[in-house]
Formats: sequence, C-alpha cells, structure tokens
Amino acid sequence: GEEHYNCISALHKSMRGSDENASLYWLARMLEGGEDPLYVARRLVRFASEDIGLADPLALTQAVAAYQGCHFIGMPECEVILAQCVVYFARAPKSIEVYKAYSNVKECLRMHKGPLPPVPLHLRNAPTRLMKNLGYGKGYKYNPMYKEPVEQDYLPEELKGTDFFKERDT
Repeated sequence: GEEHYNCISALHKSMRGSDENASLYWLARMLEGGEDPLYVARRLVRFASEDIGLADPLALTQAVAAYQGCHFIGMPECEVILAQCVVYFARAPKSIEVYKAYSNVKECLRMHKGPLPPVPLHLRNAPTRLMKNLGYGKGYKYNPMYKEPVEQDYLPEELKGTDFFKERDT
C-alpha cells in the first residue's frame, strides 16, 4: 500500500541527505517487511544517475552490480549487497547536473514549434553513393584522427550555442 511508497521515499531522501544510518534503517525496514529486493535494486540504479550522477560515475556500476547480485542469489543473502550499495550511495557526493541537463533537452524538444531541425549534413551517415552525392558526411572531421580538439558543430543550426547544462528560463 501507501507505506511501500513512503518507505522507498524515505530511503531515497536519506541517501540523498547522506545519512547512512537512516538509509540502512529504511532499507532493512523494507526488506524485513517483505519488499522485493529487485524492486529496491532497480530504484538504486535510478538513484545512481539521478542523484549521484557524474559526481561519482562508479555509482551506476555499483547499482547494476547490486541488481545483478540480488538477481543471482536472492534473499536473504542479497540483503548485504543492497546494504553495501545503500551505504555507498549515502556516502557518495551528489550531482544532478546530467539529470537537469537532460530535462532541459526534453523541454527544448517539447517547446519547439514546427518540425524539428534536420540533422546537419556533415553528421549524417552516407552508406550509399547517392547520399554521398547529396553531401551526407561531407566535411565531417573524425576526431580520433586529430591530436587537438576539432572545431565542429554538432547541434542543428537553430540550436547553435545552446548549452543545456546552464539554467533555462521556465
């Protein structure tokens, strides 16, 4: 019932608040109450990207490993795997940079009037002679071939200069 959602919310907020003791409490309360450990593990995968993100890129690896470990061995043995992951997340630095930037991209797409801008020709794949003749891929600079960063536009012309990582006006 509702307590299911209250407990997962409390777990998320405790990890987000870096309270490892409360995080362990809410985890144990859920597991001892019969919660599916794979449900908790799935929520930890989301938390890894949503709340920790690039502040600790290994968090996602930890979460996926915890999910796989729970899937492999089940309860009660997997409880310590989830506990390790929860404590790791509570102690981890937090960043919502990617989460916010992706939300800004979605907002940009939803607010766009008319057809979406086409993919620039130089970014298009040209598997056929016709496509090459139409200019697909023309002028594309293959970055690994250069020692220095390559000056090249990757966004459509209409979005040139857009930075989704900066705060957007709402």
